[in-house]
Amino acid sequence: MRASDCSLAIFLLLFSPFSDALTGAEFSKIARRQLRNIEENKDDPHELIYELDIKETFANSRLQHAYVALRAWKRAIYSDPYNTTSNWVGARVCAYKGVFCAPAQDDPTLSVVAGVDLNNADIAGYIPTEIGLLGDAALLHLNSNRFCGVIPESISKLKLLHELDVSNNRLVGRFPTVVLSLPRLKYLDLRYNDFEGRLPRELFDKDLDAIFLNNNRFTHTIPENFGNSRASVVVAANNDLQGCIPASIGEMVGTLNEVIFMNNNLSGCLPTEMGELRDVTVLDIAGNSFTGILPKSFRGLKSVQRLDISKNGMTGFIPGGICQLPELANFSFADNYFNGEDRVCELLLARKDVVVDGSRNCLPDQPDQKAGRICIPVVSKPIDCRKSKCRGSLWPSPSPMKPKPPPKRRPPPVYSLPSPVPSPPNLSPPLVHSPLPAVRSPTPPIRSPPPPVRSPPPPVRSPPPPILSPPPPVHSPPPPILSPPPPVHSPPPPPNYSPPPPVRSPPPPLLPVSPLPPPPSPPAPVHSPPPPSPTLILPPNIGAQYASPPPPVHRDY
Repeated sequence: MRASDCSLAIFLLLFSPFSDALTGAEFSKIARRQLRNIEENKDDPHELIYELDIKETFANSRLQHAYVALRAWKRAIYSDPYNTTSNWVGARVCAYKGVFCAPAQDDPTLSVVAGVDLNNADIAGYIPTEIGLLGDAALLHLNSNRFCGVIPESISKLKLLHELDVSNNRLVGRFPTVVLSLPRLKYLDLRYNDFEGRLPRELFDKDLDAIFLNNNRFTHTIPENFGNSRASVVVAANNDLQGCIPASIGEMVGTLNEVIFMNNNLSGCLPTEMGELRDVTVLDIAGNSFTGILPKSFRGLKSVQRLDISKNGMTGFIPGGICQLPELANFSFADNYFNGEDRVCELLLARKDVVVDGSRNCLPDQPDQKAGRICIPVVSKPIDCRKSKCRGSLWPSPSPMKPKPPPKRRPPPVYSLPSPVPSPPNLSPPLVHSPLPAVRSPTPPIRSPPPPVRSPPPPVRSPPPPILSPPPPVHSPPPPILSPPPPVHSPPPPPNYSPPPPVRSPPPPLLPVSPLPPPPSPPAPVHSPPPPSPTLILPPNIGAQYASPPPPVHRDY
């Protein structure tokens, strides 16, 4: 990490409006400790081994390296209210709580640390540079803690890392581009932190299965190469993204299953290419500033179950082809300026298996609509999307769209917890979906509630792949629905590349704002892959729509 980036991140940490358990002085102390740790360990963390006087003996050098990393991590902890790391002492690292060992991939005769799972432990501290010594780790789950500061550059040493979940912490700074150097990374969950600035183009060129960015402070436009991503779930809700949705999104046909851009500052016309996403089950762009009409090409969304375009500035006519989508279970176009709808859409209101909300529009002879004095200035001046900076469709294209053949896809992965962790009490209707959230880890106290949501999310079917297992890997539960319509088929968070077929599991219920319950003690130390668990880990949240998907299990462990 460049010195300028680190200084900026530490500054943001020291002056961020954090409340809850840690005071400003405590945050400042943790930030300075991490800065000192970064300065003291600028070189390869492996060189630290030769400078330490280690008296313990280990079965192999890799366990010795893991011991040094975990010992440094324990020193970096400021508060551990549930004593999760109380037994992180001595040479038996495979017996440490939250640490899982397995045979090494390149040498099955060696036992190595294959992963660290500290989900829901409410630990306050920072991530030390010595984490780079955990070279055999395939998963790192730190959901629902109070880790502060930045993600250290030394994490690039984790060449086998498959799943990285740092959601619901107090991490700051620009997008942590170091994670893009991890060659095997498939599941990335950064939600509910204080990352800010631009989203790098390289993020969408990387072969990720699930990308969770919601509830941070990301700004600027969505990179034009967005469509290069092969992710099945992309959640970027509750940020400050601006500009248009790139037309390249149409290139994600055959892989994209859920896309959620709600509550940003996106604008312009919707690209007609979005209608090519025939496998999308959840499409949520509510709470932005989109204008123009609803493209007729949206009739190509043959698998969509939840379609939410509410709280925008769209006008024109609701096409009948959209109201006849075969899988549609929840359709909200409320709080726009639509002034007409096909007769088929009127009949849709009478169906009991579909939830429709068309309130606060400009529809004649319909209840709960905007006043004429509000509608006329907008409806009388329609947007010509052909002339706008964003390419959209105000008029139908002269020739029908040619369907693109779906790209070859890997078998969808399945995600499950490395060890059983009971979910917190359900204080609200459970979200059913895919984590991812996802919304694949299917959220601790949040500093400020995300933008309010108008209604609860729709249940999601449980066909394979991730809530921590999407059809394609999905890692985040779908957004809230106006009412419980038929289950929505959407994949959950992180993928599992094991031979068994993908399994979809419903996301856990939203957590209360109150302090996190003490996490259960992890299973007894094992030297073999921990058994998968159907339990999902959710960070507590305040009105959050997307629960954090449960951490999946890596195929090699």
